[in-house]
Amino acid sequence: MNTRRLLVPALRWATAATLAAGGYIHARLYIDEYRFIHIIGPLFLLQAGASFALAALLLIGTPPLLLRIGAAGVALGALGGFTASRTVGVFGFTEHGLQPAPQALLSLLAETGTLLLLALWQVTVTGRRPRAVRPPVRTPAWATTRTPPD
Repeated sequence: MNTRRLLVPALRWATAATLAAGGYIHARLYIDEYRFIHIIGPLFLLQAGASFALAALLLIGTPPLLLRIGAAGVALGALGGFTASRTVGVFGFTEHGLQPAPQALLSLLAETGTLLLLALWQVTVTGRRPRAVRPPVRTPAWATTRTPPD
């Protein structure tokens, strides 16, 4: 049996699960803590909604490359926002370490897992196809003979 036939749906489901998990974490953080923070709160809600929408679209069938790129963009955006909030700040909002615990760590794992699964999926989809074997190129006889110097 072709392993690709089993691997692609498994990757699709796993990617959708990690994407939805990241969305759920951001939705809970919005509801519990971040909805009152100017600009940051709505961004958490936007990330959650985009994650849920993309996870649902991934489950419908084998998605086009653009949808997988969108899923990677959402995961990268969440990781970028996480990093920025702990270094330079985002719209004046900063956090330290893995706070709030355990959501910060779980979000990091979900977003990183999404990116790793998408990369594996892309490698599986594009895969190495056998290349056509070309006959060796013969060097013409005139190219190998040298004329002695005068």
